[in-house]
Amino acid sequence: MNNIDRIRKALPGHECSAILITSPVNRLFATGFSSSAGALLITMQNAWLFTDTRYFEAARGAVSNAEVLLVTAEETYSKQIKALLDERELRAIGFEDGYVTYSGYLEWQEKLEVELIRAQNLLNELRASKSPLELDKMIKAQRLAEKSFEEILPLINTGITEKQLAAELLYRFMQNGADDKAFDTIAVSGPKSSMPHGVPGNEKIGRGFLTIDFGVRLDGWCSDTTRTICIGKPDDEMINIYNTVLEAQKAGIASISAGVSGKDVDAAARAVIENAGYGEYFGHGFGHSLGLEVHESLKASTISKDILPCGAVMSAEPGIYIPGRYGVRIEDVVYITQTGCDNITCLSKDLIVL
Repeated sequence: MNNIDRIRKALPGHECSAILITSPVNRLFATGFSSSAGALLITMQNAWLFTDTRYFEAARGAVSNAEVLLVTAEETYSKQIKALLDERELRAIGFEDGYVTYSGYLEWQEKLEVELIRAQNLLNELRASKSPLELDKMIKAQRLAEKSFEEILPLINTGITEKQLAAELLYRFMQNGADDKAFDTIAVSGPKSSMPHGVPGNEKIGRGFLTIDFGVRLDGWCSDTTRTICIGKPDDEMINIYNTVLEAQKAGIASISAGVSGKDVDAAARAVIENAGYGEYFGHGFGHSLGLEVHESLKASTISKDILPCGAVMSAEPGIYIPGRYGVRIEDVVYITQTGCDNITCLSKDLIVL
């Protein structure tokens, strides 16, 4: 069953007889074809992918589960979609309420003359659990990123800047065959390592902790990893903090299995950090799901209401961040099974000291 068939099968459960998909990521999920412009209409019997001359030829060659139609100045998206809906007397269709802006919602509703039904959760639920083929693609992305990280380790020294280190990593990504980075690389050192999402600057890499958060995009799929290394000999407190974060990550991972709440997973990791006296310095959640996007819908955090499904791929990334001093984050990616989870990250988590 392809993903359009899976979407079609889910439509009745969301009180839809059709769905209009306009976001690039969900069109990629449904058809396997990536483009910046397009719309996909799926009914219980048919599917049509609309795009313009920039992508039309490529789409016709790549898409097998939907008819590809050309959009022009005269034959617009809304004109063609409305004609298909009118022909089938469809007056209520699903749309991506998590993606479409309010002005876009009003425009589609006016031009199509239909009721638009919120259907973002339909797509989120289908994307949450990865198929064996999708998991294999994510593992390949993970391996490529790990290889690139290991290649830049010999380059790290106090003579290069954070920006230069991030650029070296991006260069390795592309040299090793990635389509792109999955997100902007974080490479922050010294006191800046206390900023979970710090931005690499023109400062030379400082002594102390260096946090590198990196990921690639390969064949549409994302990887996500963080490693914290130490420039110069760490003191006893730094070693204690690093080991506390590592034990917290292990505790969170050990608690993961299908049917467990994201809140409980976060609590298992958070308890380790709190018991070590650093609870106030762990401000974000334990992890998030990823796939075609580096941040997808599932979360493991103090406020999460998610029940983790079998087949989901989640990050495991607790941290301790002491403002003005330093921070540590260790991040792996795991695949959730009925009885636990499989860690698909292969990089060592021993503290690297350079």
